[in-house]
Amino acid sequence: MADKDIAKLEREYTIPLREKCRPVPRYKKTPKAVKTVKEFLARHMGVRDRDLKKIKIDKYLNEQLWVRGIKKPLHKVKVRAVKEGDIVRVYAVDLPKKLAFKKTREEKQVIKSKEAHEMKKESKKSMMEKAKESLQPGKEDKAPKEGVSQGGTSSSTSPSKEAKEGKEEAKSGVPEETAKAEAKLGVKKSKKEEAPKEEKKEDSKKETKEMQK
Repeated sequence: MADKDIAKLEREYTIPLREKCRPVPRYKKTPKAVKTVKEFLARHMGVRDRDLKKIKIDKYLNEQLWVRGIKKPLHKVKVRAVKEGDIVRVYAVDLPKKLAFKKTREEKQVIKSKEAHEMKKESKKSMMEKAKESLQPGKEDKAPKEGVSQGGTSSSTSPSKEAKEGKEEAKSGVPEETAKAEAKLGVKKSKKEEAPKEEKKEDSKKETKEMQK
């Protein structure tokens, strides 16, 4: 617990900016104000080697410093500094109304986006669960059918001829009765066709005999 308390340190400062920005040219005053904030916190928060890269300024604090442009920075600014390990994060304490409104609006947008993302995740999970439930009853239906087929093997194996006949009918696409009828008609037609041929042969034989006489 003691290590965690030492690792995280939080303080509030009112940083004066006028004296540091006065000797600087007009077109460099606001950048110099940002740099003075970093230097002040590096000195007072005990940053190692006074490294300014380890001090991270919040975007709303940065906007507050740049509110009046590059030539007219603020004379002082109230700041809340939070040290976590070697990094110091700096936040503005008293924001102007416009910046405060902007901050609240962006926070609401972030909350709404998170809620929408969570809703999408829940909807996906519900869809997956429904799909799994729809697949499970299909398996249950297959199981009793398999049981019935295994239990009734004696009844299914006995009419093997009927099954074969049914397969033959399914392949041909014509029932047995129609096939038999067609076969009988074919026999009758062949007999009728053979009769005139025999008559013609007899006539030809008679003619040949008469010619020989």
